[in-house]
Amino acid sequence: MIGKLTGKIDNISDGSCLIDVGGVGYLVQASSRTLGNLPAGTVALLIETHVREDAILLYGFSDPAERDWFRLLTTVQGVGARVALGLLSALSPRDLVSAIANSDRASLTRAPGVGAKLAIRILSELRDKAGAMPVGIGFSLPPPLPAGVAEDVLSALVNLGYRRPEAQAAVARVIERLGVDAGLDVVVRDALKELGR
Repeated sequence: MIGKLTGKIDNISDGSCLIDVGGVGYLVQASSRTLGNLPAGTVALLIETHVREDAILLYGFSDPAERDWFRLLTTVQGVGARVALGLLSALSPRDLVSAIANSDRASLTRAPGVGAKLAIRILSELRDKAGAMPVGIGFSLPPPLPAGVAEDVLSALVNLGYRRPEAQAAVARVIERLGVDAGLDVVVRDALKELGR
């Protein structure tokens, strides 16, 4: 099994790259996040090898957290390698943890191949496992929001087009600073300022 490849990028196409390792080209499928962050020159990718009857498929990851999430996502019935890469292209590991912790079905359905039913299955099957997954350095989940004004503000921000994890973190910071009795207009204004930074 191949666990890591180090070589030069020969070609990048939609959803995959060709890595030249000592004159041998390896076709590696990867998320758009990994492909977009590939440096010029020599690269090293962690590899997840899937052996099928008719092919040996390589999936590459520049980040161990993304590889671990790929492995976990593919344990969910209906989530194959392609859907898992789609999820990892749409959401970073920290966004996945936040989406699952907040039962944010809308964030999951932004990924290609993930409909409402599959999003519900992912949320239910991974709810207890997501908290133990890596999310990246220096990140912690935002605290749960108190009911009332905070939920109204969060709903308004999501309707304005902000992503739920970022909006929730901004609202949580504002509520922590102003207190739970702050007025709706003040929380909205300050949350928009937080998101604008």
